[in-house]
Amino acid sequence: MSSVPADLLRHPIVQAPMAGGVSVPRLAAAVSEAGGLGFLAAGYKTADGMYQEIKQLRGLTARPFGVNLFLPQPETADPAAVGVYAHQLAGEASWYETELGDPDCGRDDGYDAKLAVLLDNPVPAVSFHFGVPAREVLESLRRVGTFTLVTATTAEEARAVERAGADAVIAQGVEAGGHQGTHRDVPEADGSGLGLLCLVAQVRESVGIPVVAAGGIMRGGQIAAVLAAGAAAAQLGTAFLATPESGAHSLHKQALTNPLFVRTELTRAFSGRPARGLVNRFLREHGPYAPAAYPDVHHLTAPLRKAAAKAGDAQGLALWAGQGHRMARELPAGQLVEVLAAELAAARTALSAGGAR
Repeated sequence: MSSVPADLLRHPIVQAPMAGGVSVPRLAAAVSEAGGLGFLAAGYKTADGMYQEIKQLRGLTARPFGVNLFLPQPETADPAAVGVYAHQLAGEASWYETELGDPDCGRDDGYDAKLAVLLDNPVPAVSFHFGVPAREVLESLRRVGTFTLVTATTAEEARAVERAGADAVIAQGVEAGGHQGTHRDVPEADGSGLGLLCLVAQVRESVGIPVVAAGGIMRGGQIAAVLAAGAAAAQLGTAFLATPESGAHSLHKQALTNPLFVRTELTRAFSGRPARGLVNRFLREHGPYAPAAYPDVHHLTAPLRKAAAKAGDAQGLALWAGQGHRMARELPAGQLVEVLAAELAAARTALSAGGAR
């Protein structure tokens, strides 16, 4: 079975890149120092902002780490639908005493500028979300010594990732918190995503490159399960969200285990693209009416989310979380990696003992 290079990680544990200020340098450094692979999220940042975080992270650890990029999105949104949604959100803007954002703030997330930085100042690993980068991009990163990973949510997408020349594919199950990394945003497919174990098995039989499993993983026993299914490593996001090193808002961290938030749901309410979050008032009231319009809706709702955070109102925040959120542990990130690694070892021992009977 193909594997992720051993010099990138000592344990098969990858910290998911969570955009929006969660995956900060101190979190990535703590994970990498403990033997996992920490990641910075470049999404929604400027190229210089990304570069400054890389510099900061390098000052915290000499261990390998990764940076995640969002692919530019095609202009498929219906401006009229975005306008209708903006009208619906007018009451939210009034309630939070703020203005709605400009939905036409840009669609490429500074992609080319960020790539230029990563080619001039290579990092050990780069992952991509929301599509497949051009073969030339992947080849240029390989030439500077960067290991590349691309998210896929189906076996078909995984094959496209391999054809493009990526070094590994991240198989993201529907259980995952935050945005689904589908290559095309097709509203008719909402809610049809595969569970992680089924997806890993299908992807493993479809490609020859290493598979990193992502989606709802919170315990070492689950890591053992995806490794047994054919994955080379596991990527965990929500598990690291509650750590003290995480840059998540305190309201977000508390909500993970707050009995008030009993379930998660895929929604377009905050960004216009399917993303899994804790069900709160904003999601319930606006999710059914949000158009397929990313990043237009993300820009539109950004001031609302910022105002809700300032007001201490978790009911107006995008509380991204995977289905395993109630299993979150408020451990330091490095200690969490060690606990997960110990749980993984115990699970493997138990499996071996069971097979020896």
